[in-house]
Amino acid sequence: MSLKIVSEAVPNTFEFETTALIKASGFREYDARWWFGHPGSAEPPELNLIGVQALGMGLGTLIRRLGAGPDIVTGHDFRSYSLAIKLALVSGLMAAGARVRDIGLALSPMAYFAQFALDTPSVAMVTASHNENGWSGVKMGAARPLTFGPEEMSALKAIVLAGDFDLVGGGSYDFVADFRKIYLDDLTRDKRISRKLKVVAACGNGTAGAFAPEALERIGCEVIPLDVELDHRFPNYNPNPEDMKMLHAIRDKVLETGADVGLGFDGDGDRCGVVDNEGNEIFADKVGVMLARDIARLHPGSTFVVDVKSTGLFNTDAALRADGAVTDYWKTGHSYIKRRVAELGAIAGFEKSGHFFFNPPIGRGYDDGLITAIAICEMLDRSPKSSMADLYRDLPLTFGTPTMSPHCADELKYGVVERVVSDFQAMKHDGAIFAGQKIAELITVNGVRVVAEDGTWGLVRASSNKPELVVVVESPVSSERRRQMFEAVDAVLRRSPEVGAYNQTF
Repeated sequence: MSLKIVSEAVPNTFEFETTALIKASGFREYDARWWFGHPGSAEPPELNLIGVQALGMGLGTLIRRLGAGPDIVTGHDFRSYSLAIKLALVSGLMAAGARVRDIGLALSPMAYFAQFALDTPSVAMVTASHNENGWSGVKMGAARPLTFGPEEMSALKAIVLAGDFDLVGGGSYDFVADFRKIYLDDLTRDKRISRKLKVVAACGNGTAGAFAPEALERIGCEVIPLDVELDHRFPNYNPNPEDMKMLHAIRDKVLETGADVGLGFDGDGDRCGVVDNEGNEIFADKVGVMLARDIARLHPGSTFVVDVKSTGLFNTDAALRADGAVTDYWKTGHSYIKRRVAELGAIAGFEKSGHFFFNPPIGRGYDDGLITAIAICEMLDRSPKSSMADLYRDLPLTFGTPTMSPHCADELKYGVVERVVSDFQAMKHDGAIFAGQKIAELITVNGVRVVAEDGTWGLVRASSNKPELVVVVESPVSSERRRQMFEAVDAVLRRSPEVGAYNQTF
């Protein structure tokens, strides 16, 4: 099939309806993400439905070339355009001979679970995760429980943009009815807490509203719903548990109701954010330390994987050390951490973004916000005399920031990060004073994490799914040192005029 691929096309034109619009930058490090647009949006779209068909043809071609065979699971999140995008993707997959098992409206982890439950090697989940309305994308994999990394994404990009499709035909479509029940049954089987927990379940009007409250009720929680009604306009806040607006809404509901814990889920349900019973918003890396402590007590000598945005406590915490826990710091990104957890046979992996990965006996290796929520409830159940705030206070005190993202165009962000890394390497080589001290260490596995002599650190990396950089700062010393490090890191960033305003600071 001859298919014209273009990087720009204007809606409401002949060209838009007859060519495949796919902006190359939408093929990201470990998934695909494009601005699709919505009625009234001024930004030009980066993808149209014919482009999605071409993506399906390319994905169907790739999974066969990878030796995964033709069978693939599909699902879609709750946005006004997600079903149309999924069906366009399915038509392309079938043209390439794929045998599609469609589970319908789903969470991303529900699609990952379907790979196991339906014995289907590959997955294509249509979701923009926590991105704002108007974004769409696809999370893909061909070797459960892993999702694509840079190598597979580069191969897919090359196939699609070149129109190098193997359109062998013979595809098929099977809709799997009532898979939601199968997923929830598996999720909650043999899970029952004895402690009476009052839990706020916040879903930001995203897909998780159809799943999280019932899952928590099944394990014995009293659930206080917050923004669980599905509404793809996201009228209250974006379903993103790293977003302070969502965390503040959870805090207010926890304090209003006297809940034991507040749990927030992102747009496709693979992440979970936490607010304690006193209204403290606990950043996900600290939640990871609390869960690691709980897991290490049950399984001494456990290995954990965390991303470079995460707190230094995974290496320094005395309780983890006492239980023989070992932690590996790795690249940020759900695909990277998932793969690293599998490689090392780690019992769990934690990302500051709230993607948590549990291997057996807790999970199957993929990220599932509901499994995380259940693990938090079980941790509280095993600590009947401690509140969530007590467990948080028991951690050594550090002063961290939320994830802060200054705007930087997709075409420019990696070049900016390369310059920032070079600047820091030169400063360390010259013994320069940075943020009041010499640089003790540079970790460059993913962007750069610059560590001062007192352990205060700042991270700069390129976002993998949006036109942004990512900045995180933490100090084990004081809030003043945290501020000093942030201002010093930001000063380095401001040498590049391509870097815009932050989405949030502290």
